[in-house]
This record gives sequence, C-alpha cells and structure tokens, in this order.
Amino acid sequence: MHTGISTGGGLLLGFALDRAFGDPRRWHPVAGFGSAASALESLTYADRRVAGAVHEAVAVGAVLGLGLAARRGGLAVTALATWTVLGGRSLARAGRAMADHLESGDLAGARALLPSLCGRDPSVLDADGLARAALESIAENTSDATVAPLFWGAAAGVPGLLGYRAINTLDAMVGYRNDRYHRFGWAAARFDDVANLAPARVTGLLTAAFAPLVGGRPAAVLRAWRRDAAKHPSPNAGVAEASMAGALGVRLGGRTQYRYGTELRPTLGDGPAPTVPDLRRAVRMSEAVQLGAAVLAASAALALPSLRRRLSLTRAR
Repeated sequence: MHTGISTGGGLLLGFALDRAFGDPRRWHPVAGFGSAASALESLTYADRRVAGAVHEAVAVGAVLGLGLAARRGGLAVTALATWTVLGGRSLARAGRAMADHLESGDLAGARALLPSLCGRDPSVLDADGLARAALESIAENTSDATVAPLFWGAAAGVPGLLGYRAINTLDAMVGYRNDRYHRFGWAAARFDDVANLAPARVTGLLTAAFAPLVGGRPAAVLRAWRRDAAKHPSPNAGVAEASMAGALGVRLGGRTQYRYGTELRPTLGDGPAPTVPDLRRAVRMSEAVQLGAAVLAASAALALPSLRRRLSLTRAR
C-alpha cells in the first residue's frame, strides 16, 4: 500500500481506536517501556548530565529501532502504534470525572484522581485549586497525549509515533527538578522540549480555530498566546495553557504546589480563576483539538510523499 495512504489511514484508525476504547487496561506497552526504563536507570544513574544523556540515548534508541523494524507493517501496524501512544480519551475521561467529583463536593475523590492528571500535591488544594490544576493539565496534555504523537506519526510514521512517546515518557519519569534528577534528568527534559516545539504551536493554532465552540474568540486566544506564553517556564506548556486560557476567558497560573516544592507560575490569560464549568469546557475544547489534529495529521501524511518526490525532482534538475 502507498506509504502516505497507509500512514494517514493508520493514524485515523488508531485515533478511532483510542476514542472507542481508550488506553488498554492491562499490558499497556507504555507501562512496559516505563518498567524497562526504570530497570535501565538502575544501571545508568549517576548525578551527572552525561549519565542522563546516555540513559536517554539508550532508551529512546531502542524504541526507535523497534519502530524502524515495524514500519513496513503498513496500515495495521501504524494503527496499533497510534492507539498505543495516544491518551486522548483517557485524558478527557479523567477531566470529566474530576468535574463530577468537584460538582458533588467529593474533594477526597477529586484529590485521589489528580495524580492521574498531573504531579501536583493534591493534599494542599481546595476545590478551586483542583479545578485549575486539572484544567492546566488538560491543556498541556492535549498537546502531549494527542497532537504531538500524531504530528510525529505524520512526519515519520511508526518510528515517529514510538520515538515521541518514549521521549515524553522519560521526561515524565526523570525530567523533574528535584535533587535526584536535577542533573540526570536534564537531557530528558531538553529532548522533550525540542520534540514538542512544533506540536505545541499546532495545538495553539487549533485552539484558536475551535475557540468559538466553547464561547471564545480566536483573537483572544492569539492575544493570550502572544502576550503570556513566553512567561511560562516551559516553552511548550506555556503555549498550550495560554491558548486554552484565552479560549475560555479565564486566568491560569499562580502558586503551584508540587511534591518536590512550590513554584510561583506567571499569570496566563485574562478573567477570573477557572471553575468547574470551565473545566468541562476545557474537556470539550480538548476533544475538538484532538479531532482536528487527527484530520490534519492524516492529511499531512497523505501529502508528504508527493511533496518529497517533487523536491527530489527539483534537486535532480
């Protein structure tokens, strides 16, 4: 089958599988990679940047090798790889469950759920703090869990899908600024920043395009992005969160409590702090952006082979 057709069709089919079934409940390949990376860390860990770079190279390199070996599997393998690396339905489901807990006054349930969305300390958060934490996580993870893997799947097929997920998973595991990982996790954090530069901005553009679906305006999204995104310590989360804040007309950022310490995040967007209805709107926006990203990625995958052939002919002349 034509490479563009198999890649584009596989991305759409894998996205449909994620929407229908969500993450596999048992034997999830990403969880298996995490276990393997933890075992590798016991051999590679040292409190030095070079050790972290070796850890990153070995772990990501192994996954890329697997992706290269599997890339000739056609549409079915691309679809399964896409389903494996996406987390969009689980993200939306967690967001709705958080809103349900908060609406019913079940703070214990909301606090128990928060670690599935982000690494903040739920014990110090009230209802408003939990809503804001969940909303910011949904904004960032719309890019990380769906837009970015689809972007890299369109650009590089199965190796792109699996390689991106390996990079993102390692960042989640060791990319923290605590005592253990401040140096060792440096490479994982930087690789993740680079891998998400383009996808985060695609997420921002899609958020602007779909802002009217949640009562927002594209101009407000672009204004918040341009004015506020660079204030965020992450070059990519700032784009996703500022864009979401602009679409919803809320203010994100402020004091942010993690288990390893407290950060004072800059203010993103205008308006009041988010409430539970805003969290539900964020979930709707996330799902719209995810669908838009799937269509865009499939279209790009179909167009890329033809574009590459034209570039080759142009160079040959």
